[in-house]
Amino acid sequence: MAARAAATVKATLRADLLRAVGRHGPAWVAGQRAGQLATLAGRGLDALDPYFTGYLPQLVLSVTVPLAVLARIVLADWSSALIIALTIPLIPIFGALLGWQAQAATERQWRRLALLGGHFLDMVAGLPTLRAFGRARAQVDVVRRMADGHRVATMKTLRIAFLSALVLELVATLSVALVAVPVGIRLLGGGITLSTALLVLLLTPEAYLPLRAAGSRFHASMEGLTALDEALTVSAVPTAAAPTGAELPAPDGRGEIRFESVTVEYERTTALRDVTLTIRPGERIAVIGPSGAGKSTLLGLLLGFVTPTAGRVTVDGVDLAHVDRDAWRRQVAWVPQRAHLFAASLADNIRLGAPDAPDAALAAAVTDAALDEVVAALPDGLATVLGERGHGLSSGQRQRVALARAFLRDAPVVLLDEPTARLDTASEAIVLAATRRLVAGRTAVLVAHRPALLEDADRILRVEDGRVTELTPVPAGKAER
Repeated sequence: MAARAAATVKATLRADLLRAVGRHGPAWVAGQRAGQLATLAGRGLDALDPYFTGYLPQLVLSVTVPLAVLARIVLADWSSALIIALTIPLIPIFGALLGWQAQAATERQWRRLALLGGHFLDMVAGLPTLRAFGRARAQVDVVRRMADGHRVATMKTLRIAFLSALVLELVATLSVALVAVPVGIRLLGGGITLSTALLVLLLTPEAYLPLRAAGSRFHASMEGLTALDEALTVSAVPTAAAPTGAELPAPDGRGEIRFESVTVEYERTTALRDVTLTIRPGERIAVIGPSGAGKSTLLGLLLGFVTPTAGRVTVDGVDLAHVDRDAWRRQVAWVPQRAHLFAASLADNIRLGAPDAPDAALAAAVTDAALDEVVAALPDGLATVLGERGHGLSSGQRQRVALARAFLRDAPVVLLDEPTARLDTASEAIVLAATRRLVAGRTAVLVAHRPALLEDADRILRVEDGRVTELTPVPAGKAER
């Protein structure tokens, strides 16, 4: 029963963590460090097993067994029972005093483990860059130092746990002696029978044993309890400016999109300042500006990944902060700078936003995204299983997969975040042609630096220092950066 309870609680907590990630979006995950969240969801919650399978069952025994032993000894020798009743509370008292010290040490140990996990994940993800710049060995030394710090913190925690076991053992031994000495003297004087004396001497240690075992099992479960506390804290973090009451139905994506005095502030910077903007249905808006100016934040607001610090974003008059965001995102097709592909078949990757799409629609999306040649070159066509993060496809091919996803989604709103970044001239021309087909007849917001992306825009907006200004429309072929 305890093992089943542990599995159920861990599964529920992991689901809560994933829901928190989905609720807050990618920016929040980056702020929390993905490695620390992964450590918490994996190693951290697995440490709950000793709590459920060891400490809680032992806690039940710690309540029932001493009471049963005490009741039996009362019937046999009330004076010995009185001594036991007075000394038993000493064990939980000393256990609690040492437990406070152990808790602080365990929290330090967990923080070091979370930092180690986060740093190690970052290092593995950036290993090619580290090798290219000759910094791989230096990072190995950094990880070794962090691991050594975690080892030191773990040893300090174990030192407190061993000290606790010694203290509880000493208290229990002295308590048993307080019972055994009077019983021996009374036995020599004929004040107690041999059978009663043996009964008392054999049962007395059993009154203290469950409490001592509970103390040691509690220390073994401290790491899991620390992870549990952090998991509950992370899962309960409210979404910024979270709506109150029931969520409204998602508005029609074909409606007018308005930014009304929108300001977005992060911990260290202000991404957007008092932005007022109207995007009419079917309009194609190009967004330009230097890196870090707030262009991606603008898209994040429309995706529901970012919540305004002040102001609001409305679609067809409905505030996006109060709608079912999953339902709203189903009306949005997103092509990011770096399309993330999963270790699944190419067909499954394209069907990501429309898993029930028929094969005919899938084939049409592949054609519209100019992905036919790529599919034909793969050993199993659309059934080819890609490597992790789309390993086996070039950057241009991955962008075409992202465009195929958008075509298959067939959403009324299209968001493109520099889709031609890092592409060569030939790949750029293919992606541009597919992009023009994608945005035709749809409301589109394109973050762009390349002049070719600006030629078909109805309006060009410049984002700089968090402020949005509209530029004079530029004739085709003469677009400015």
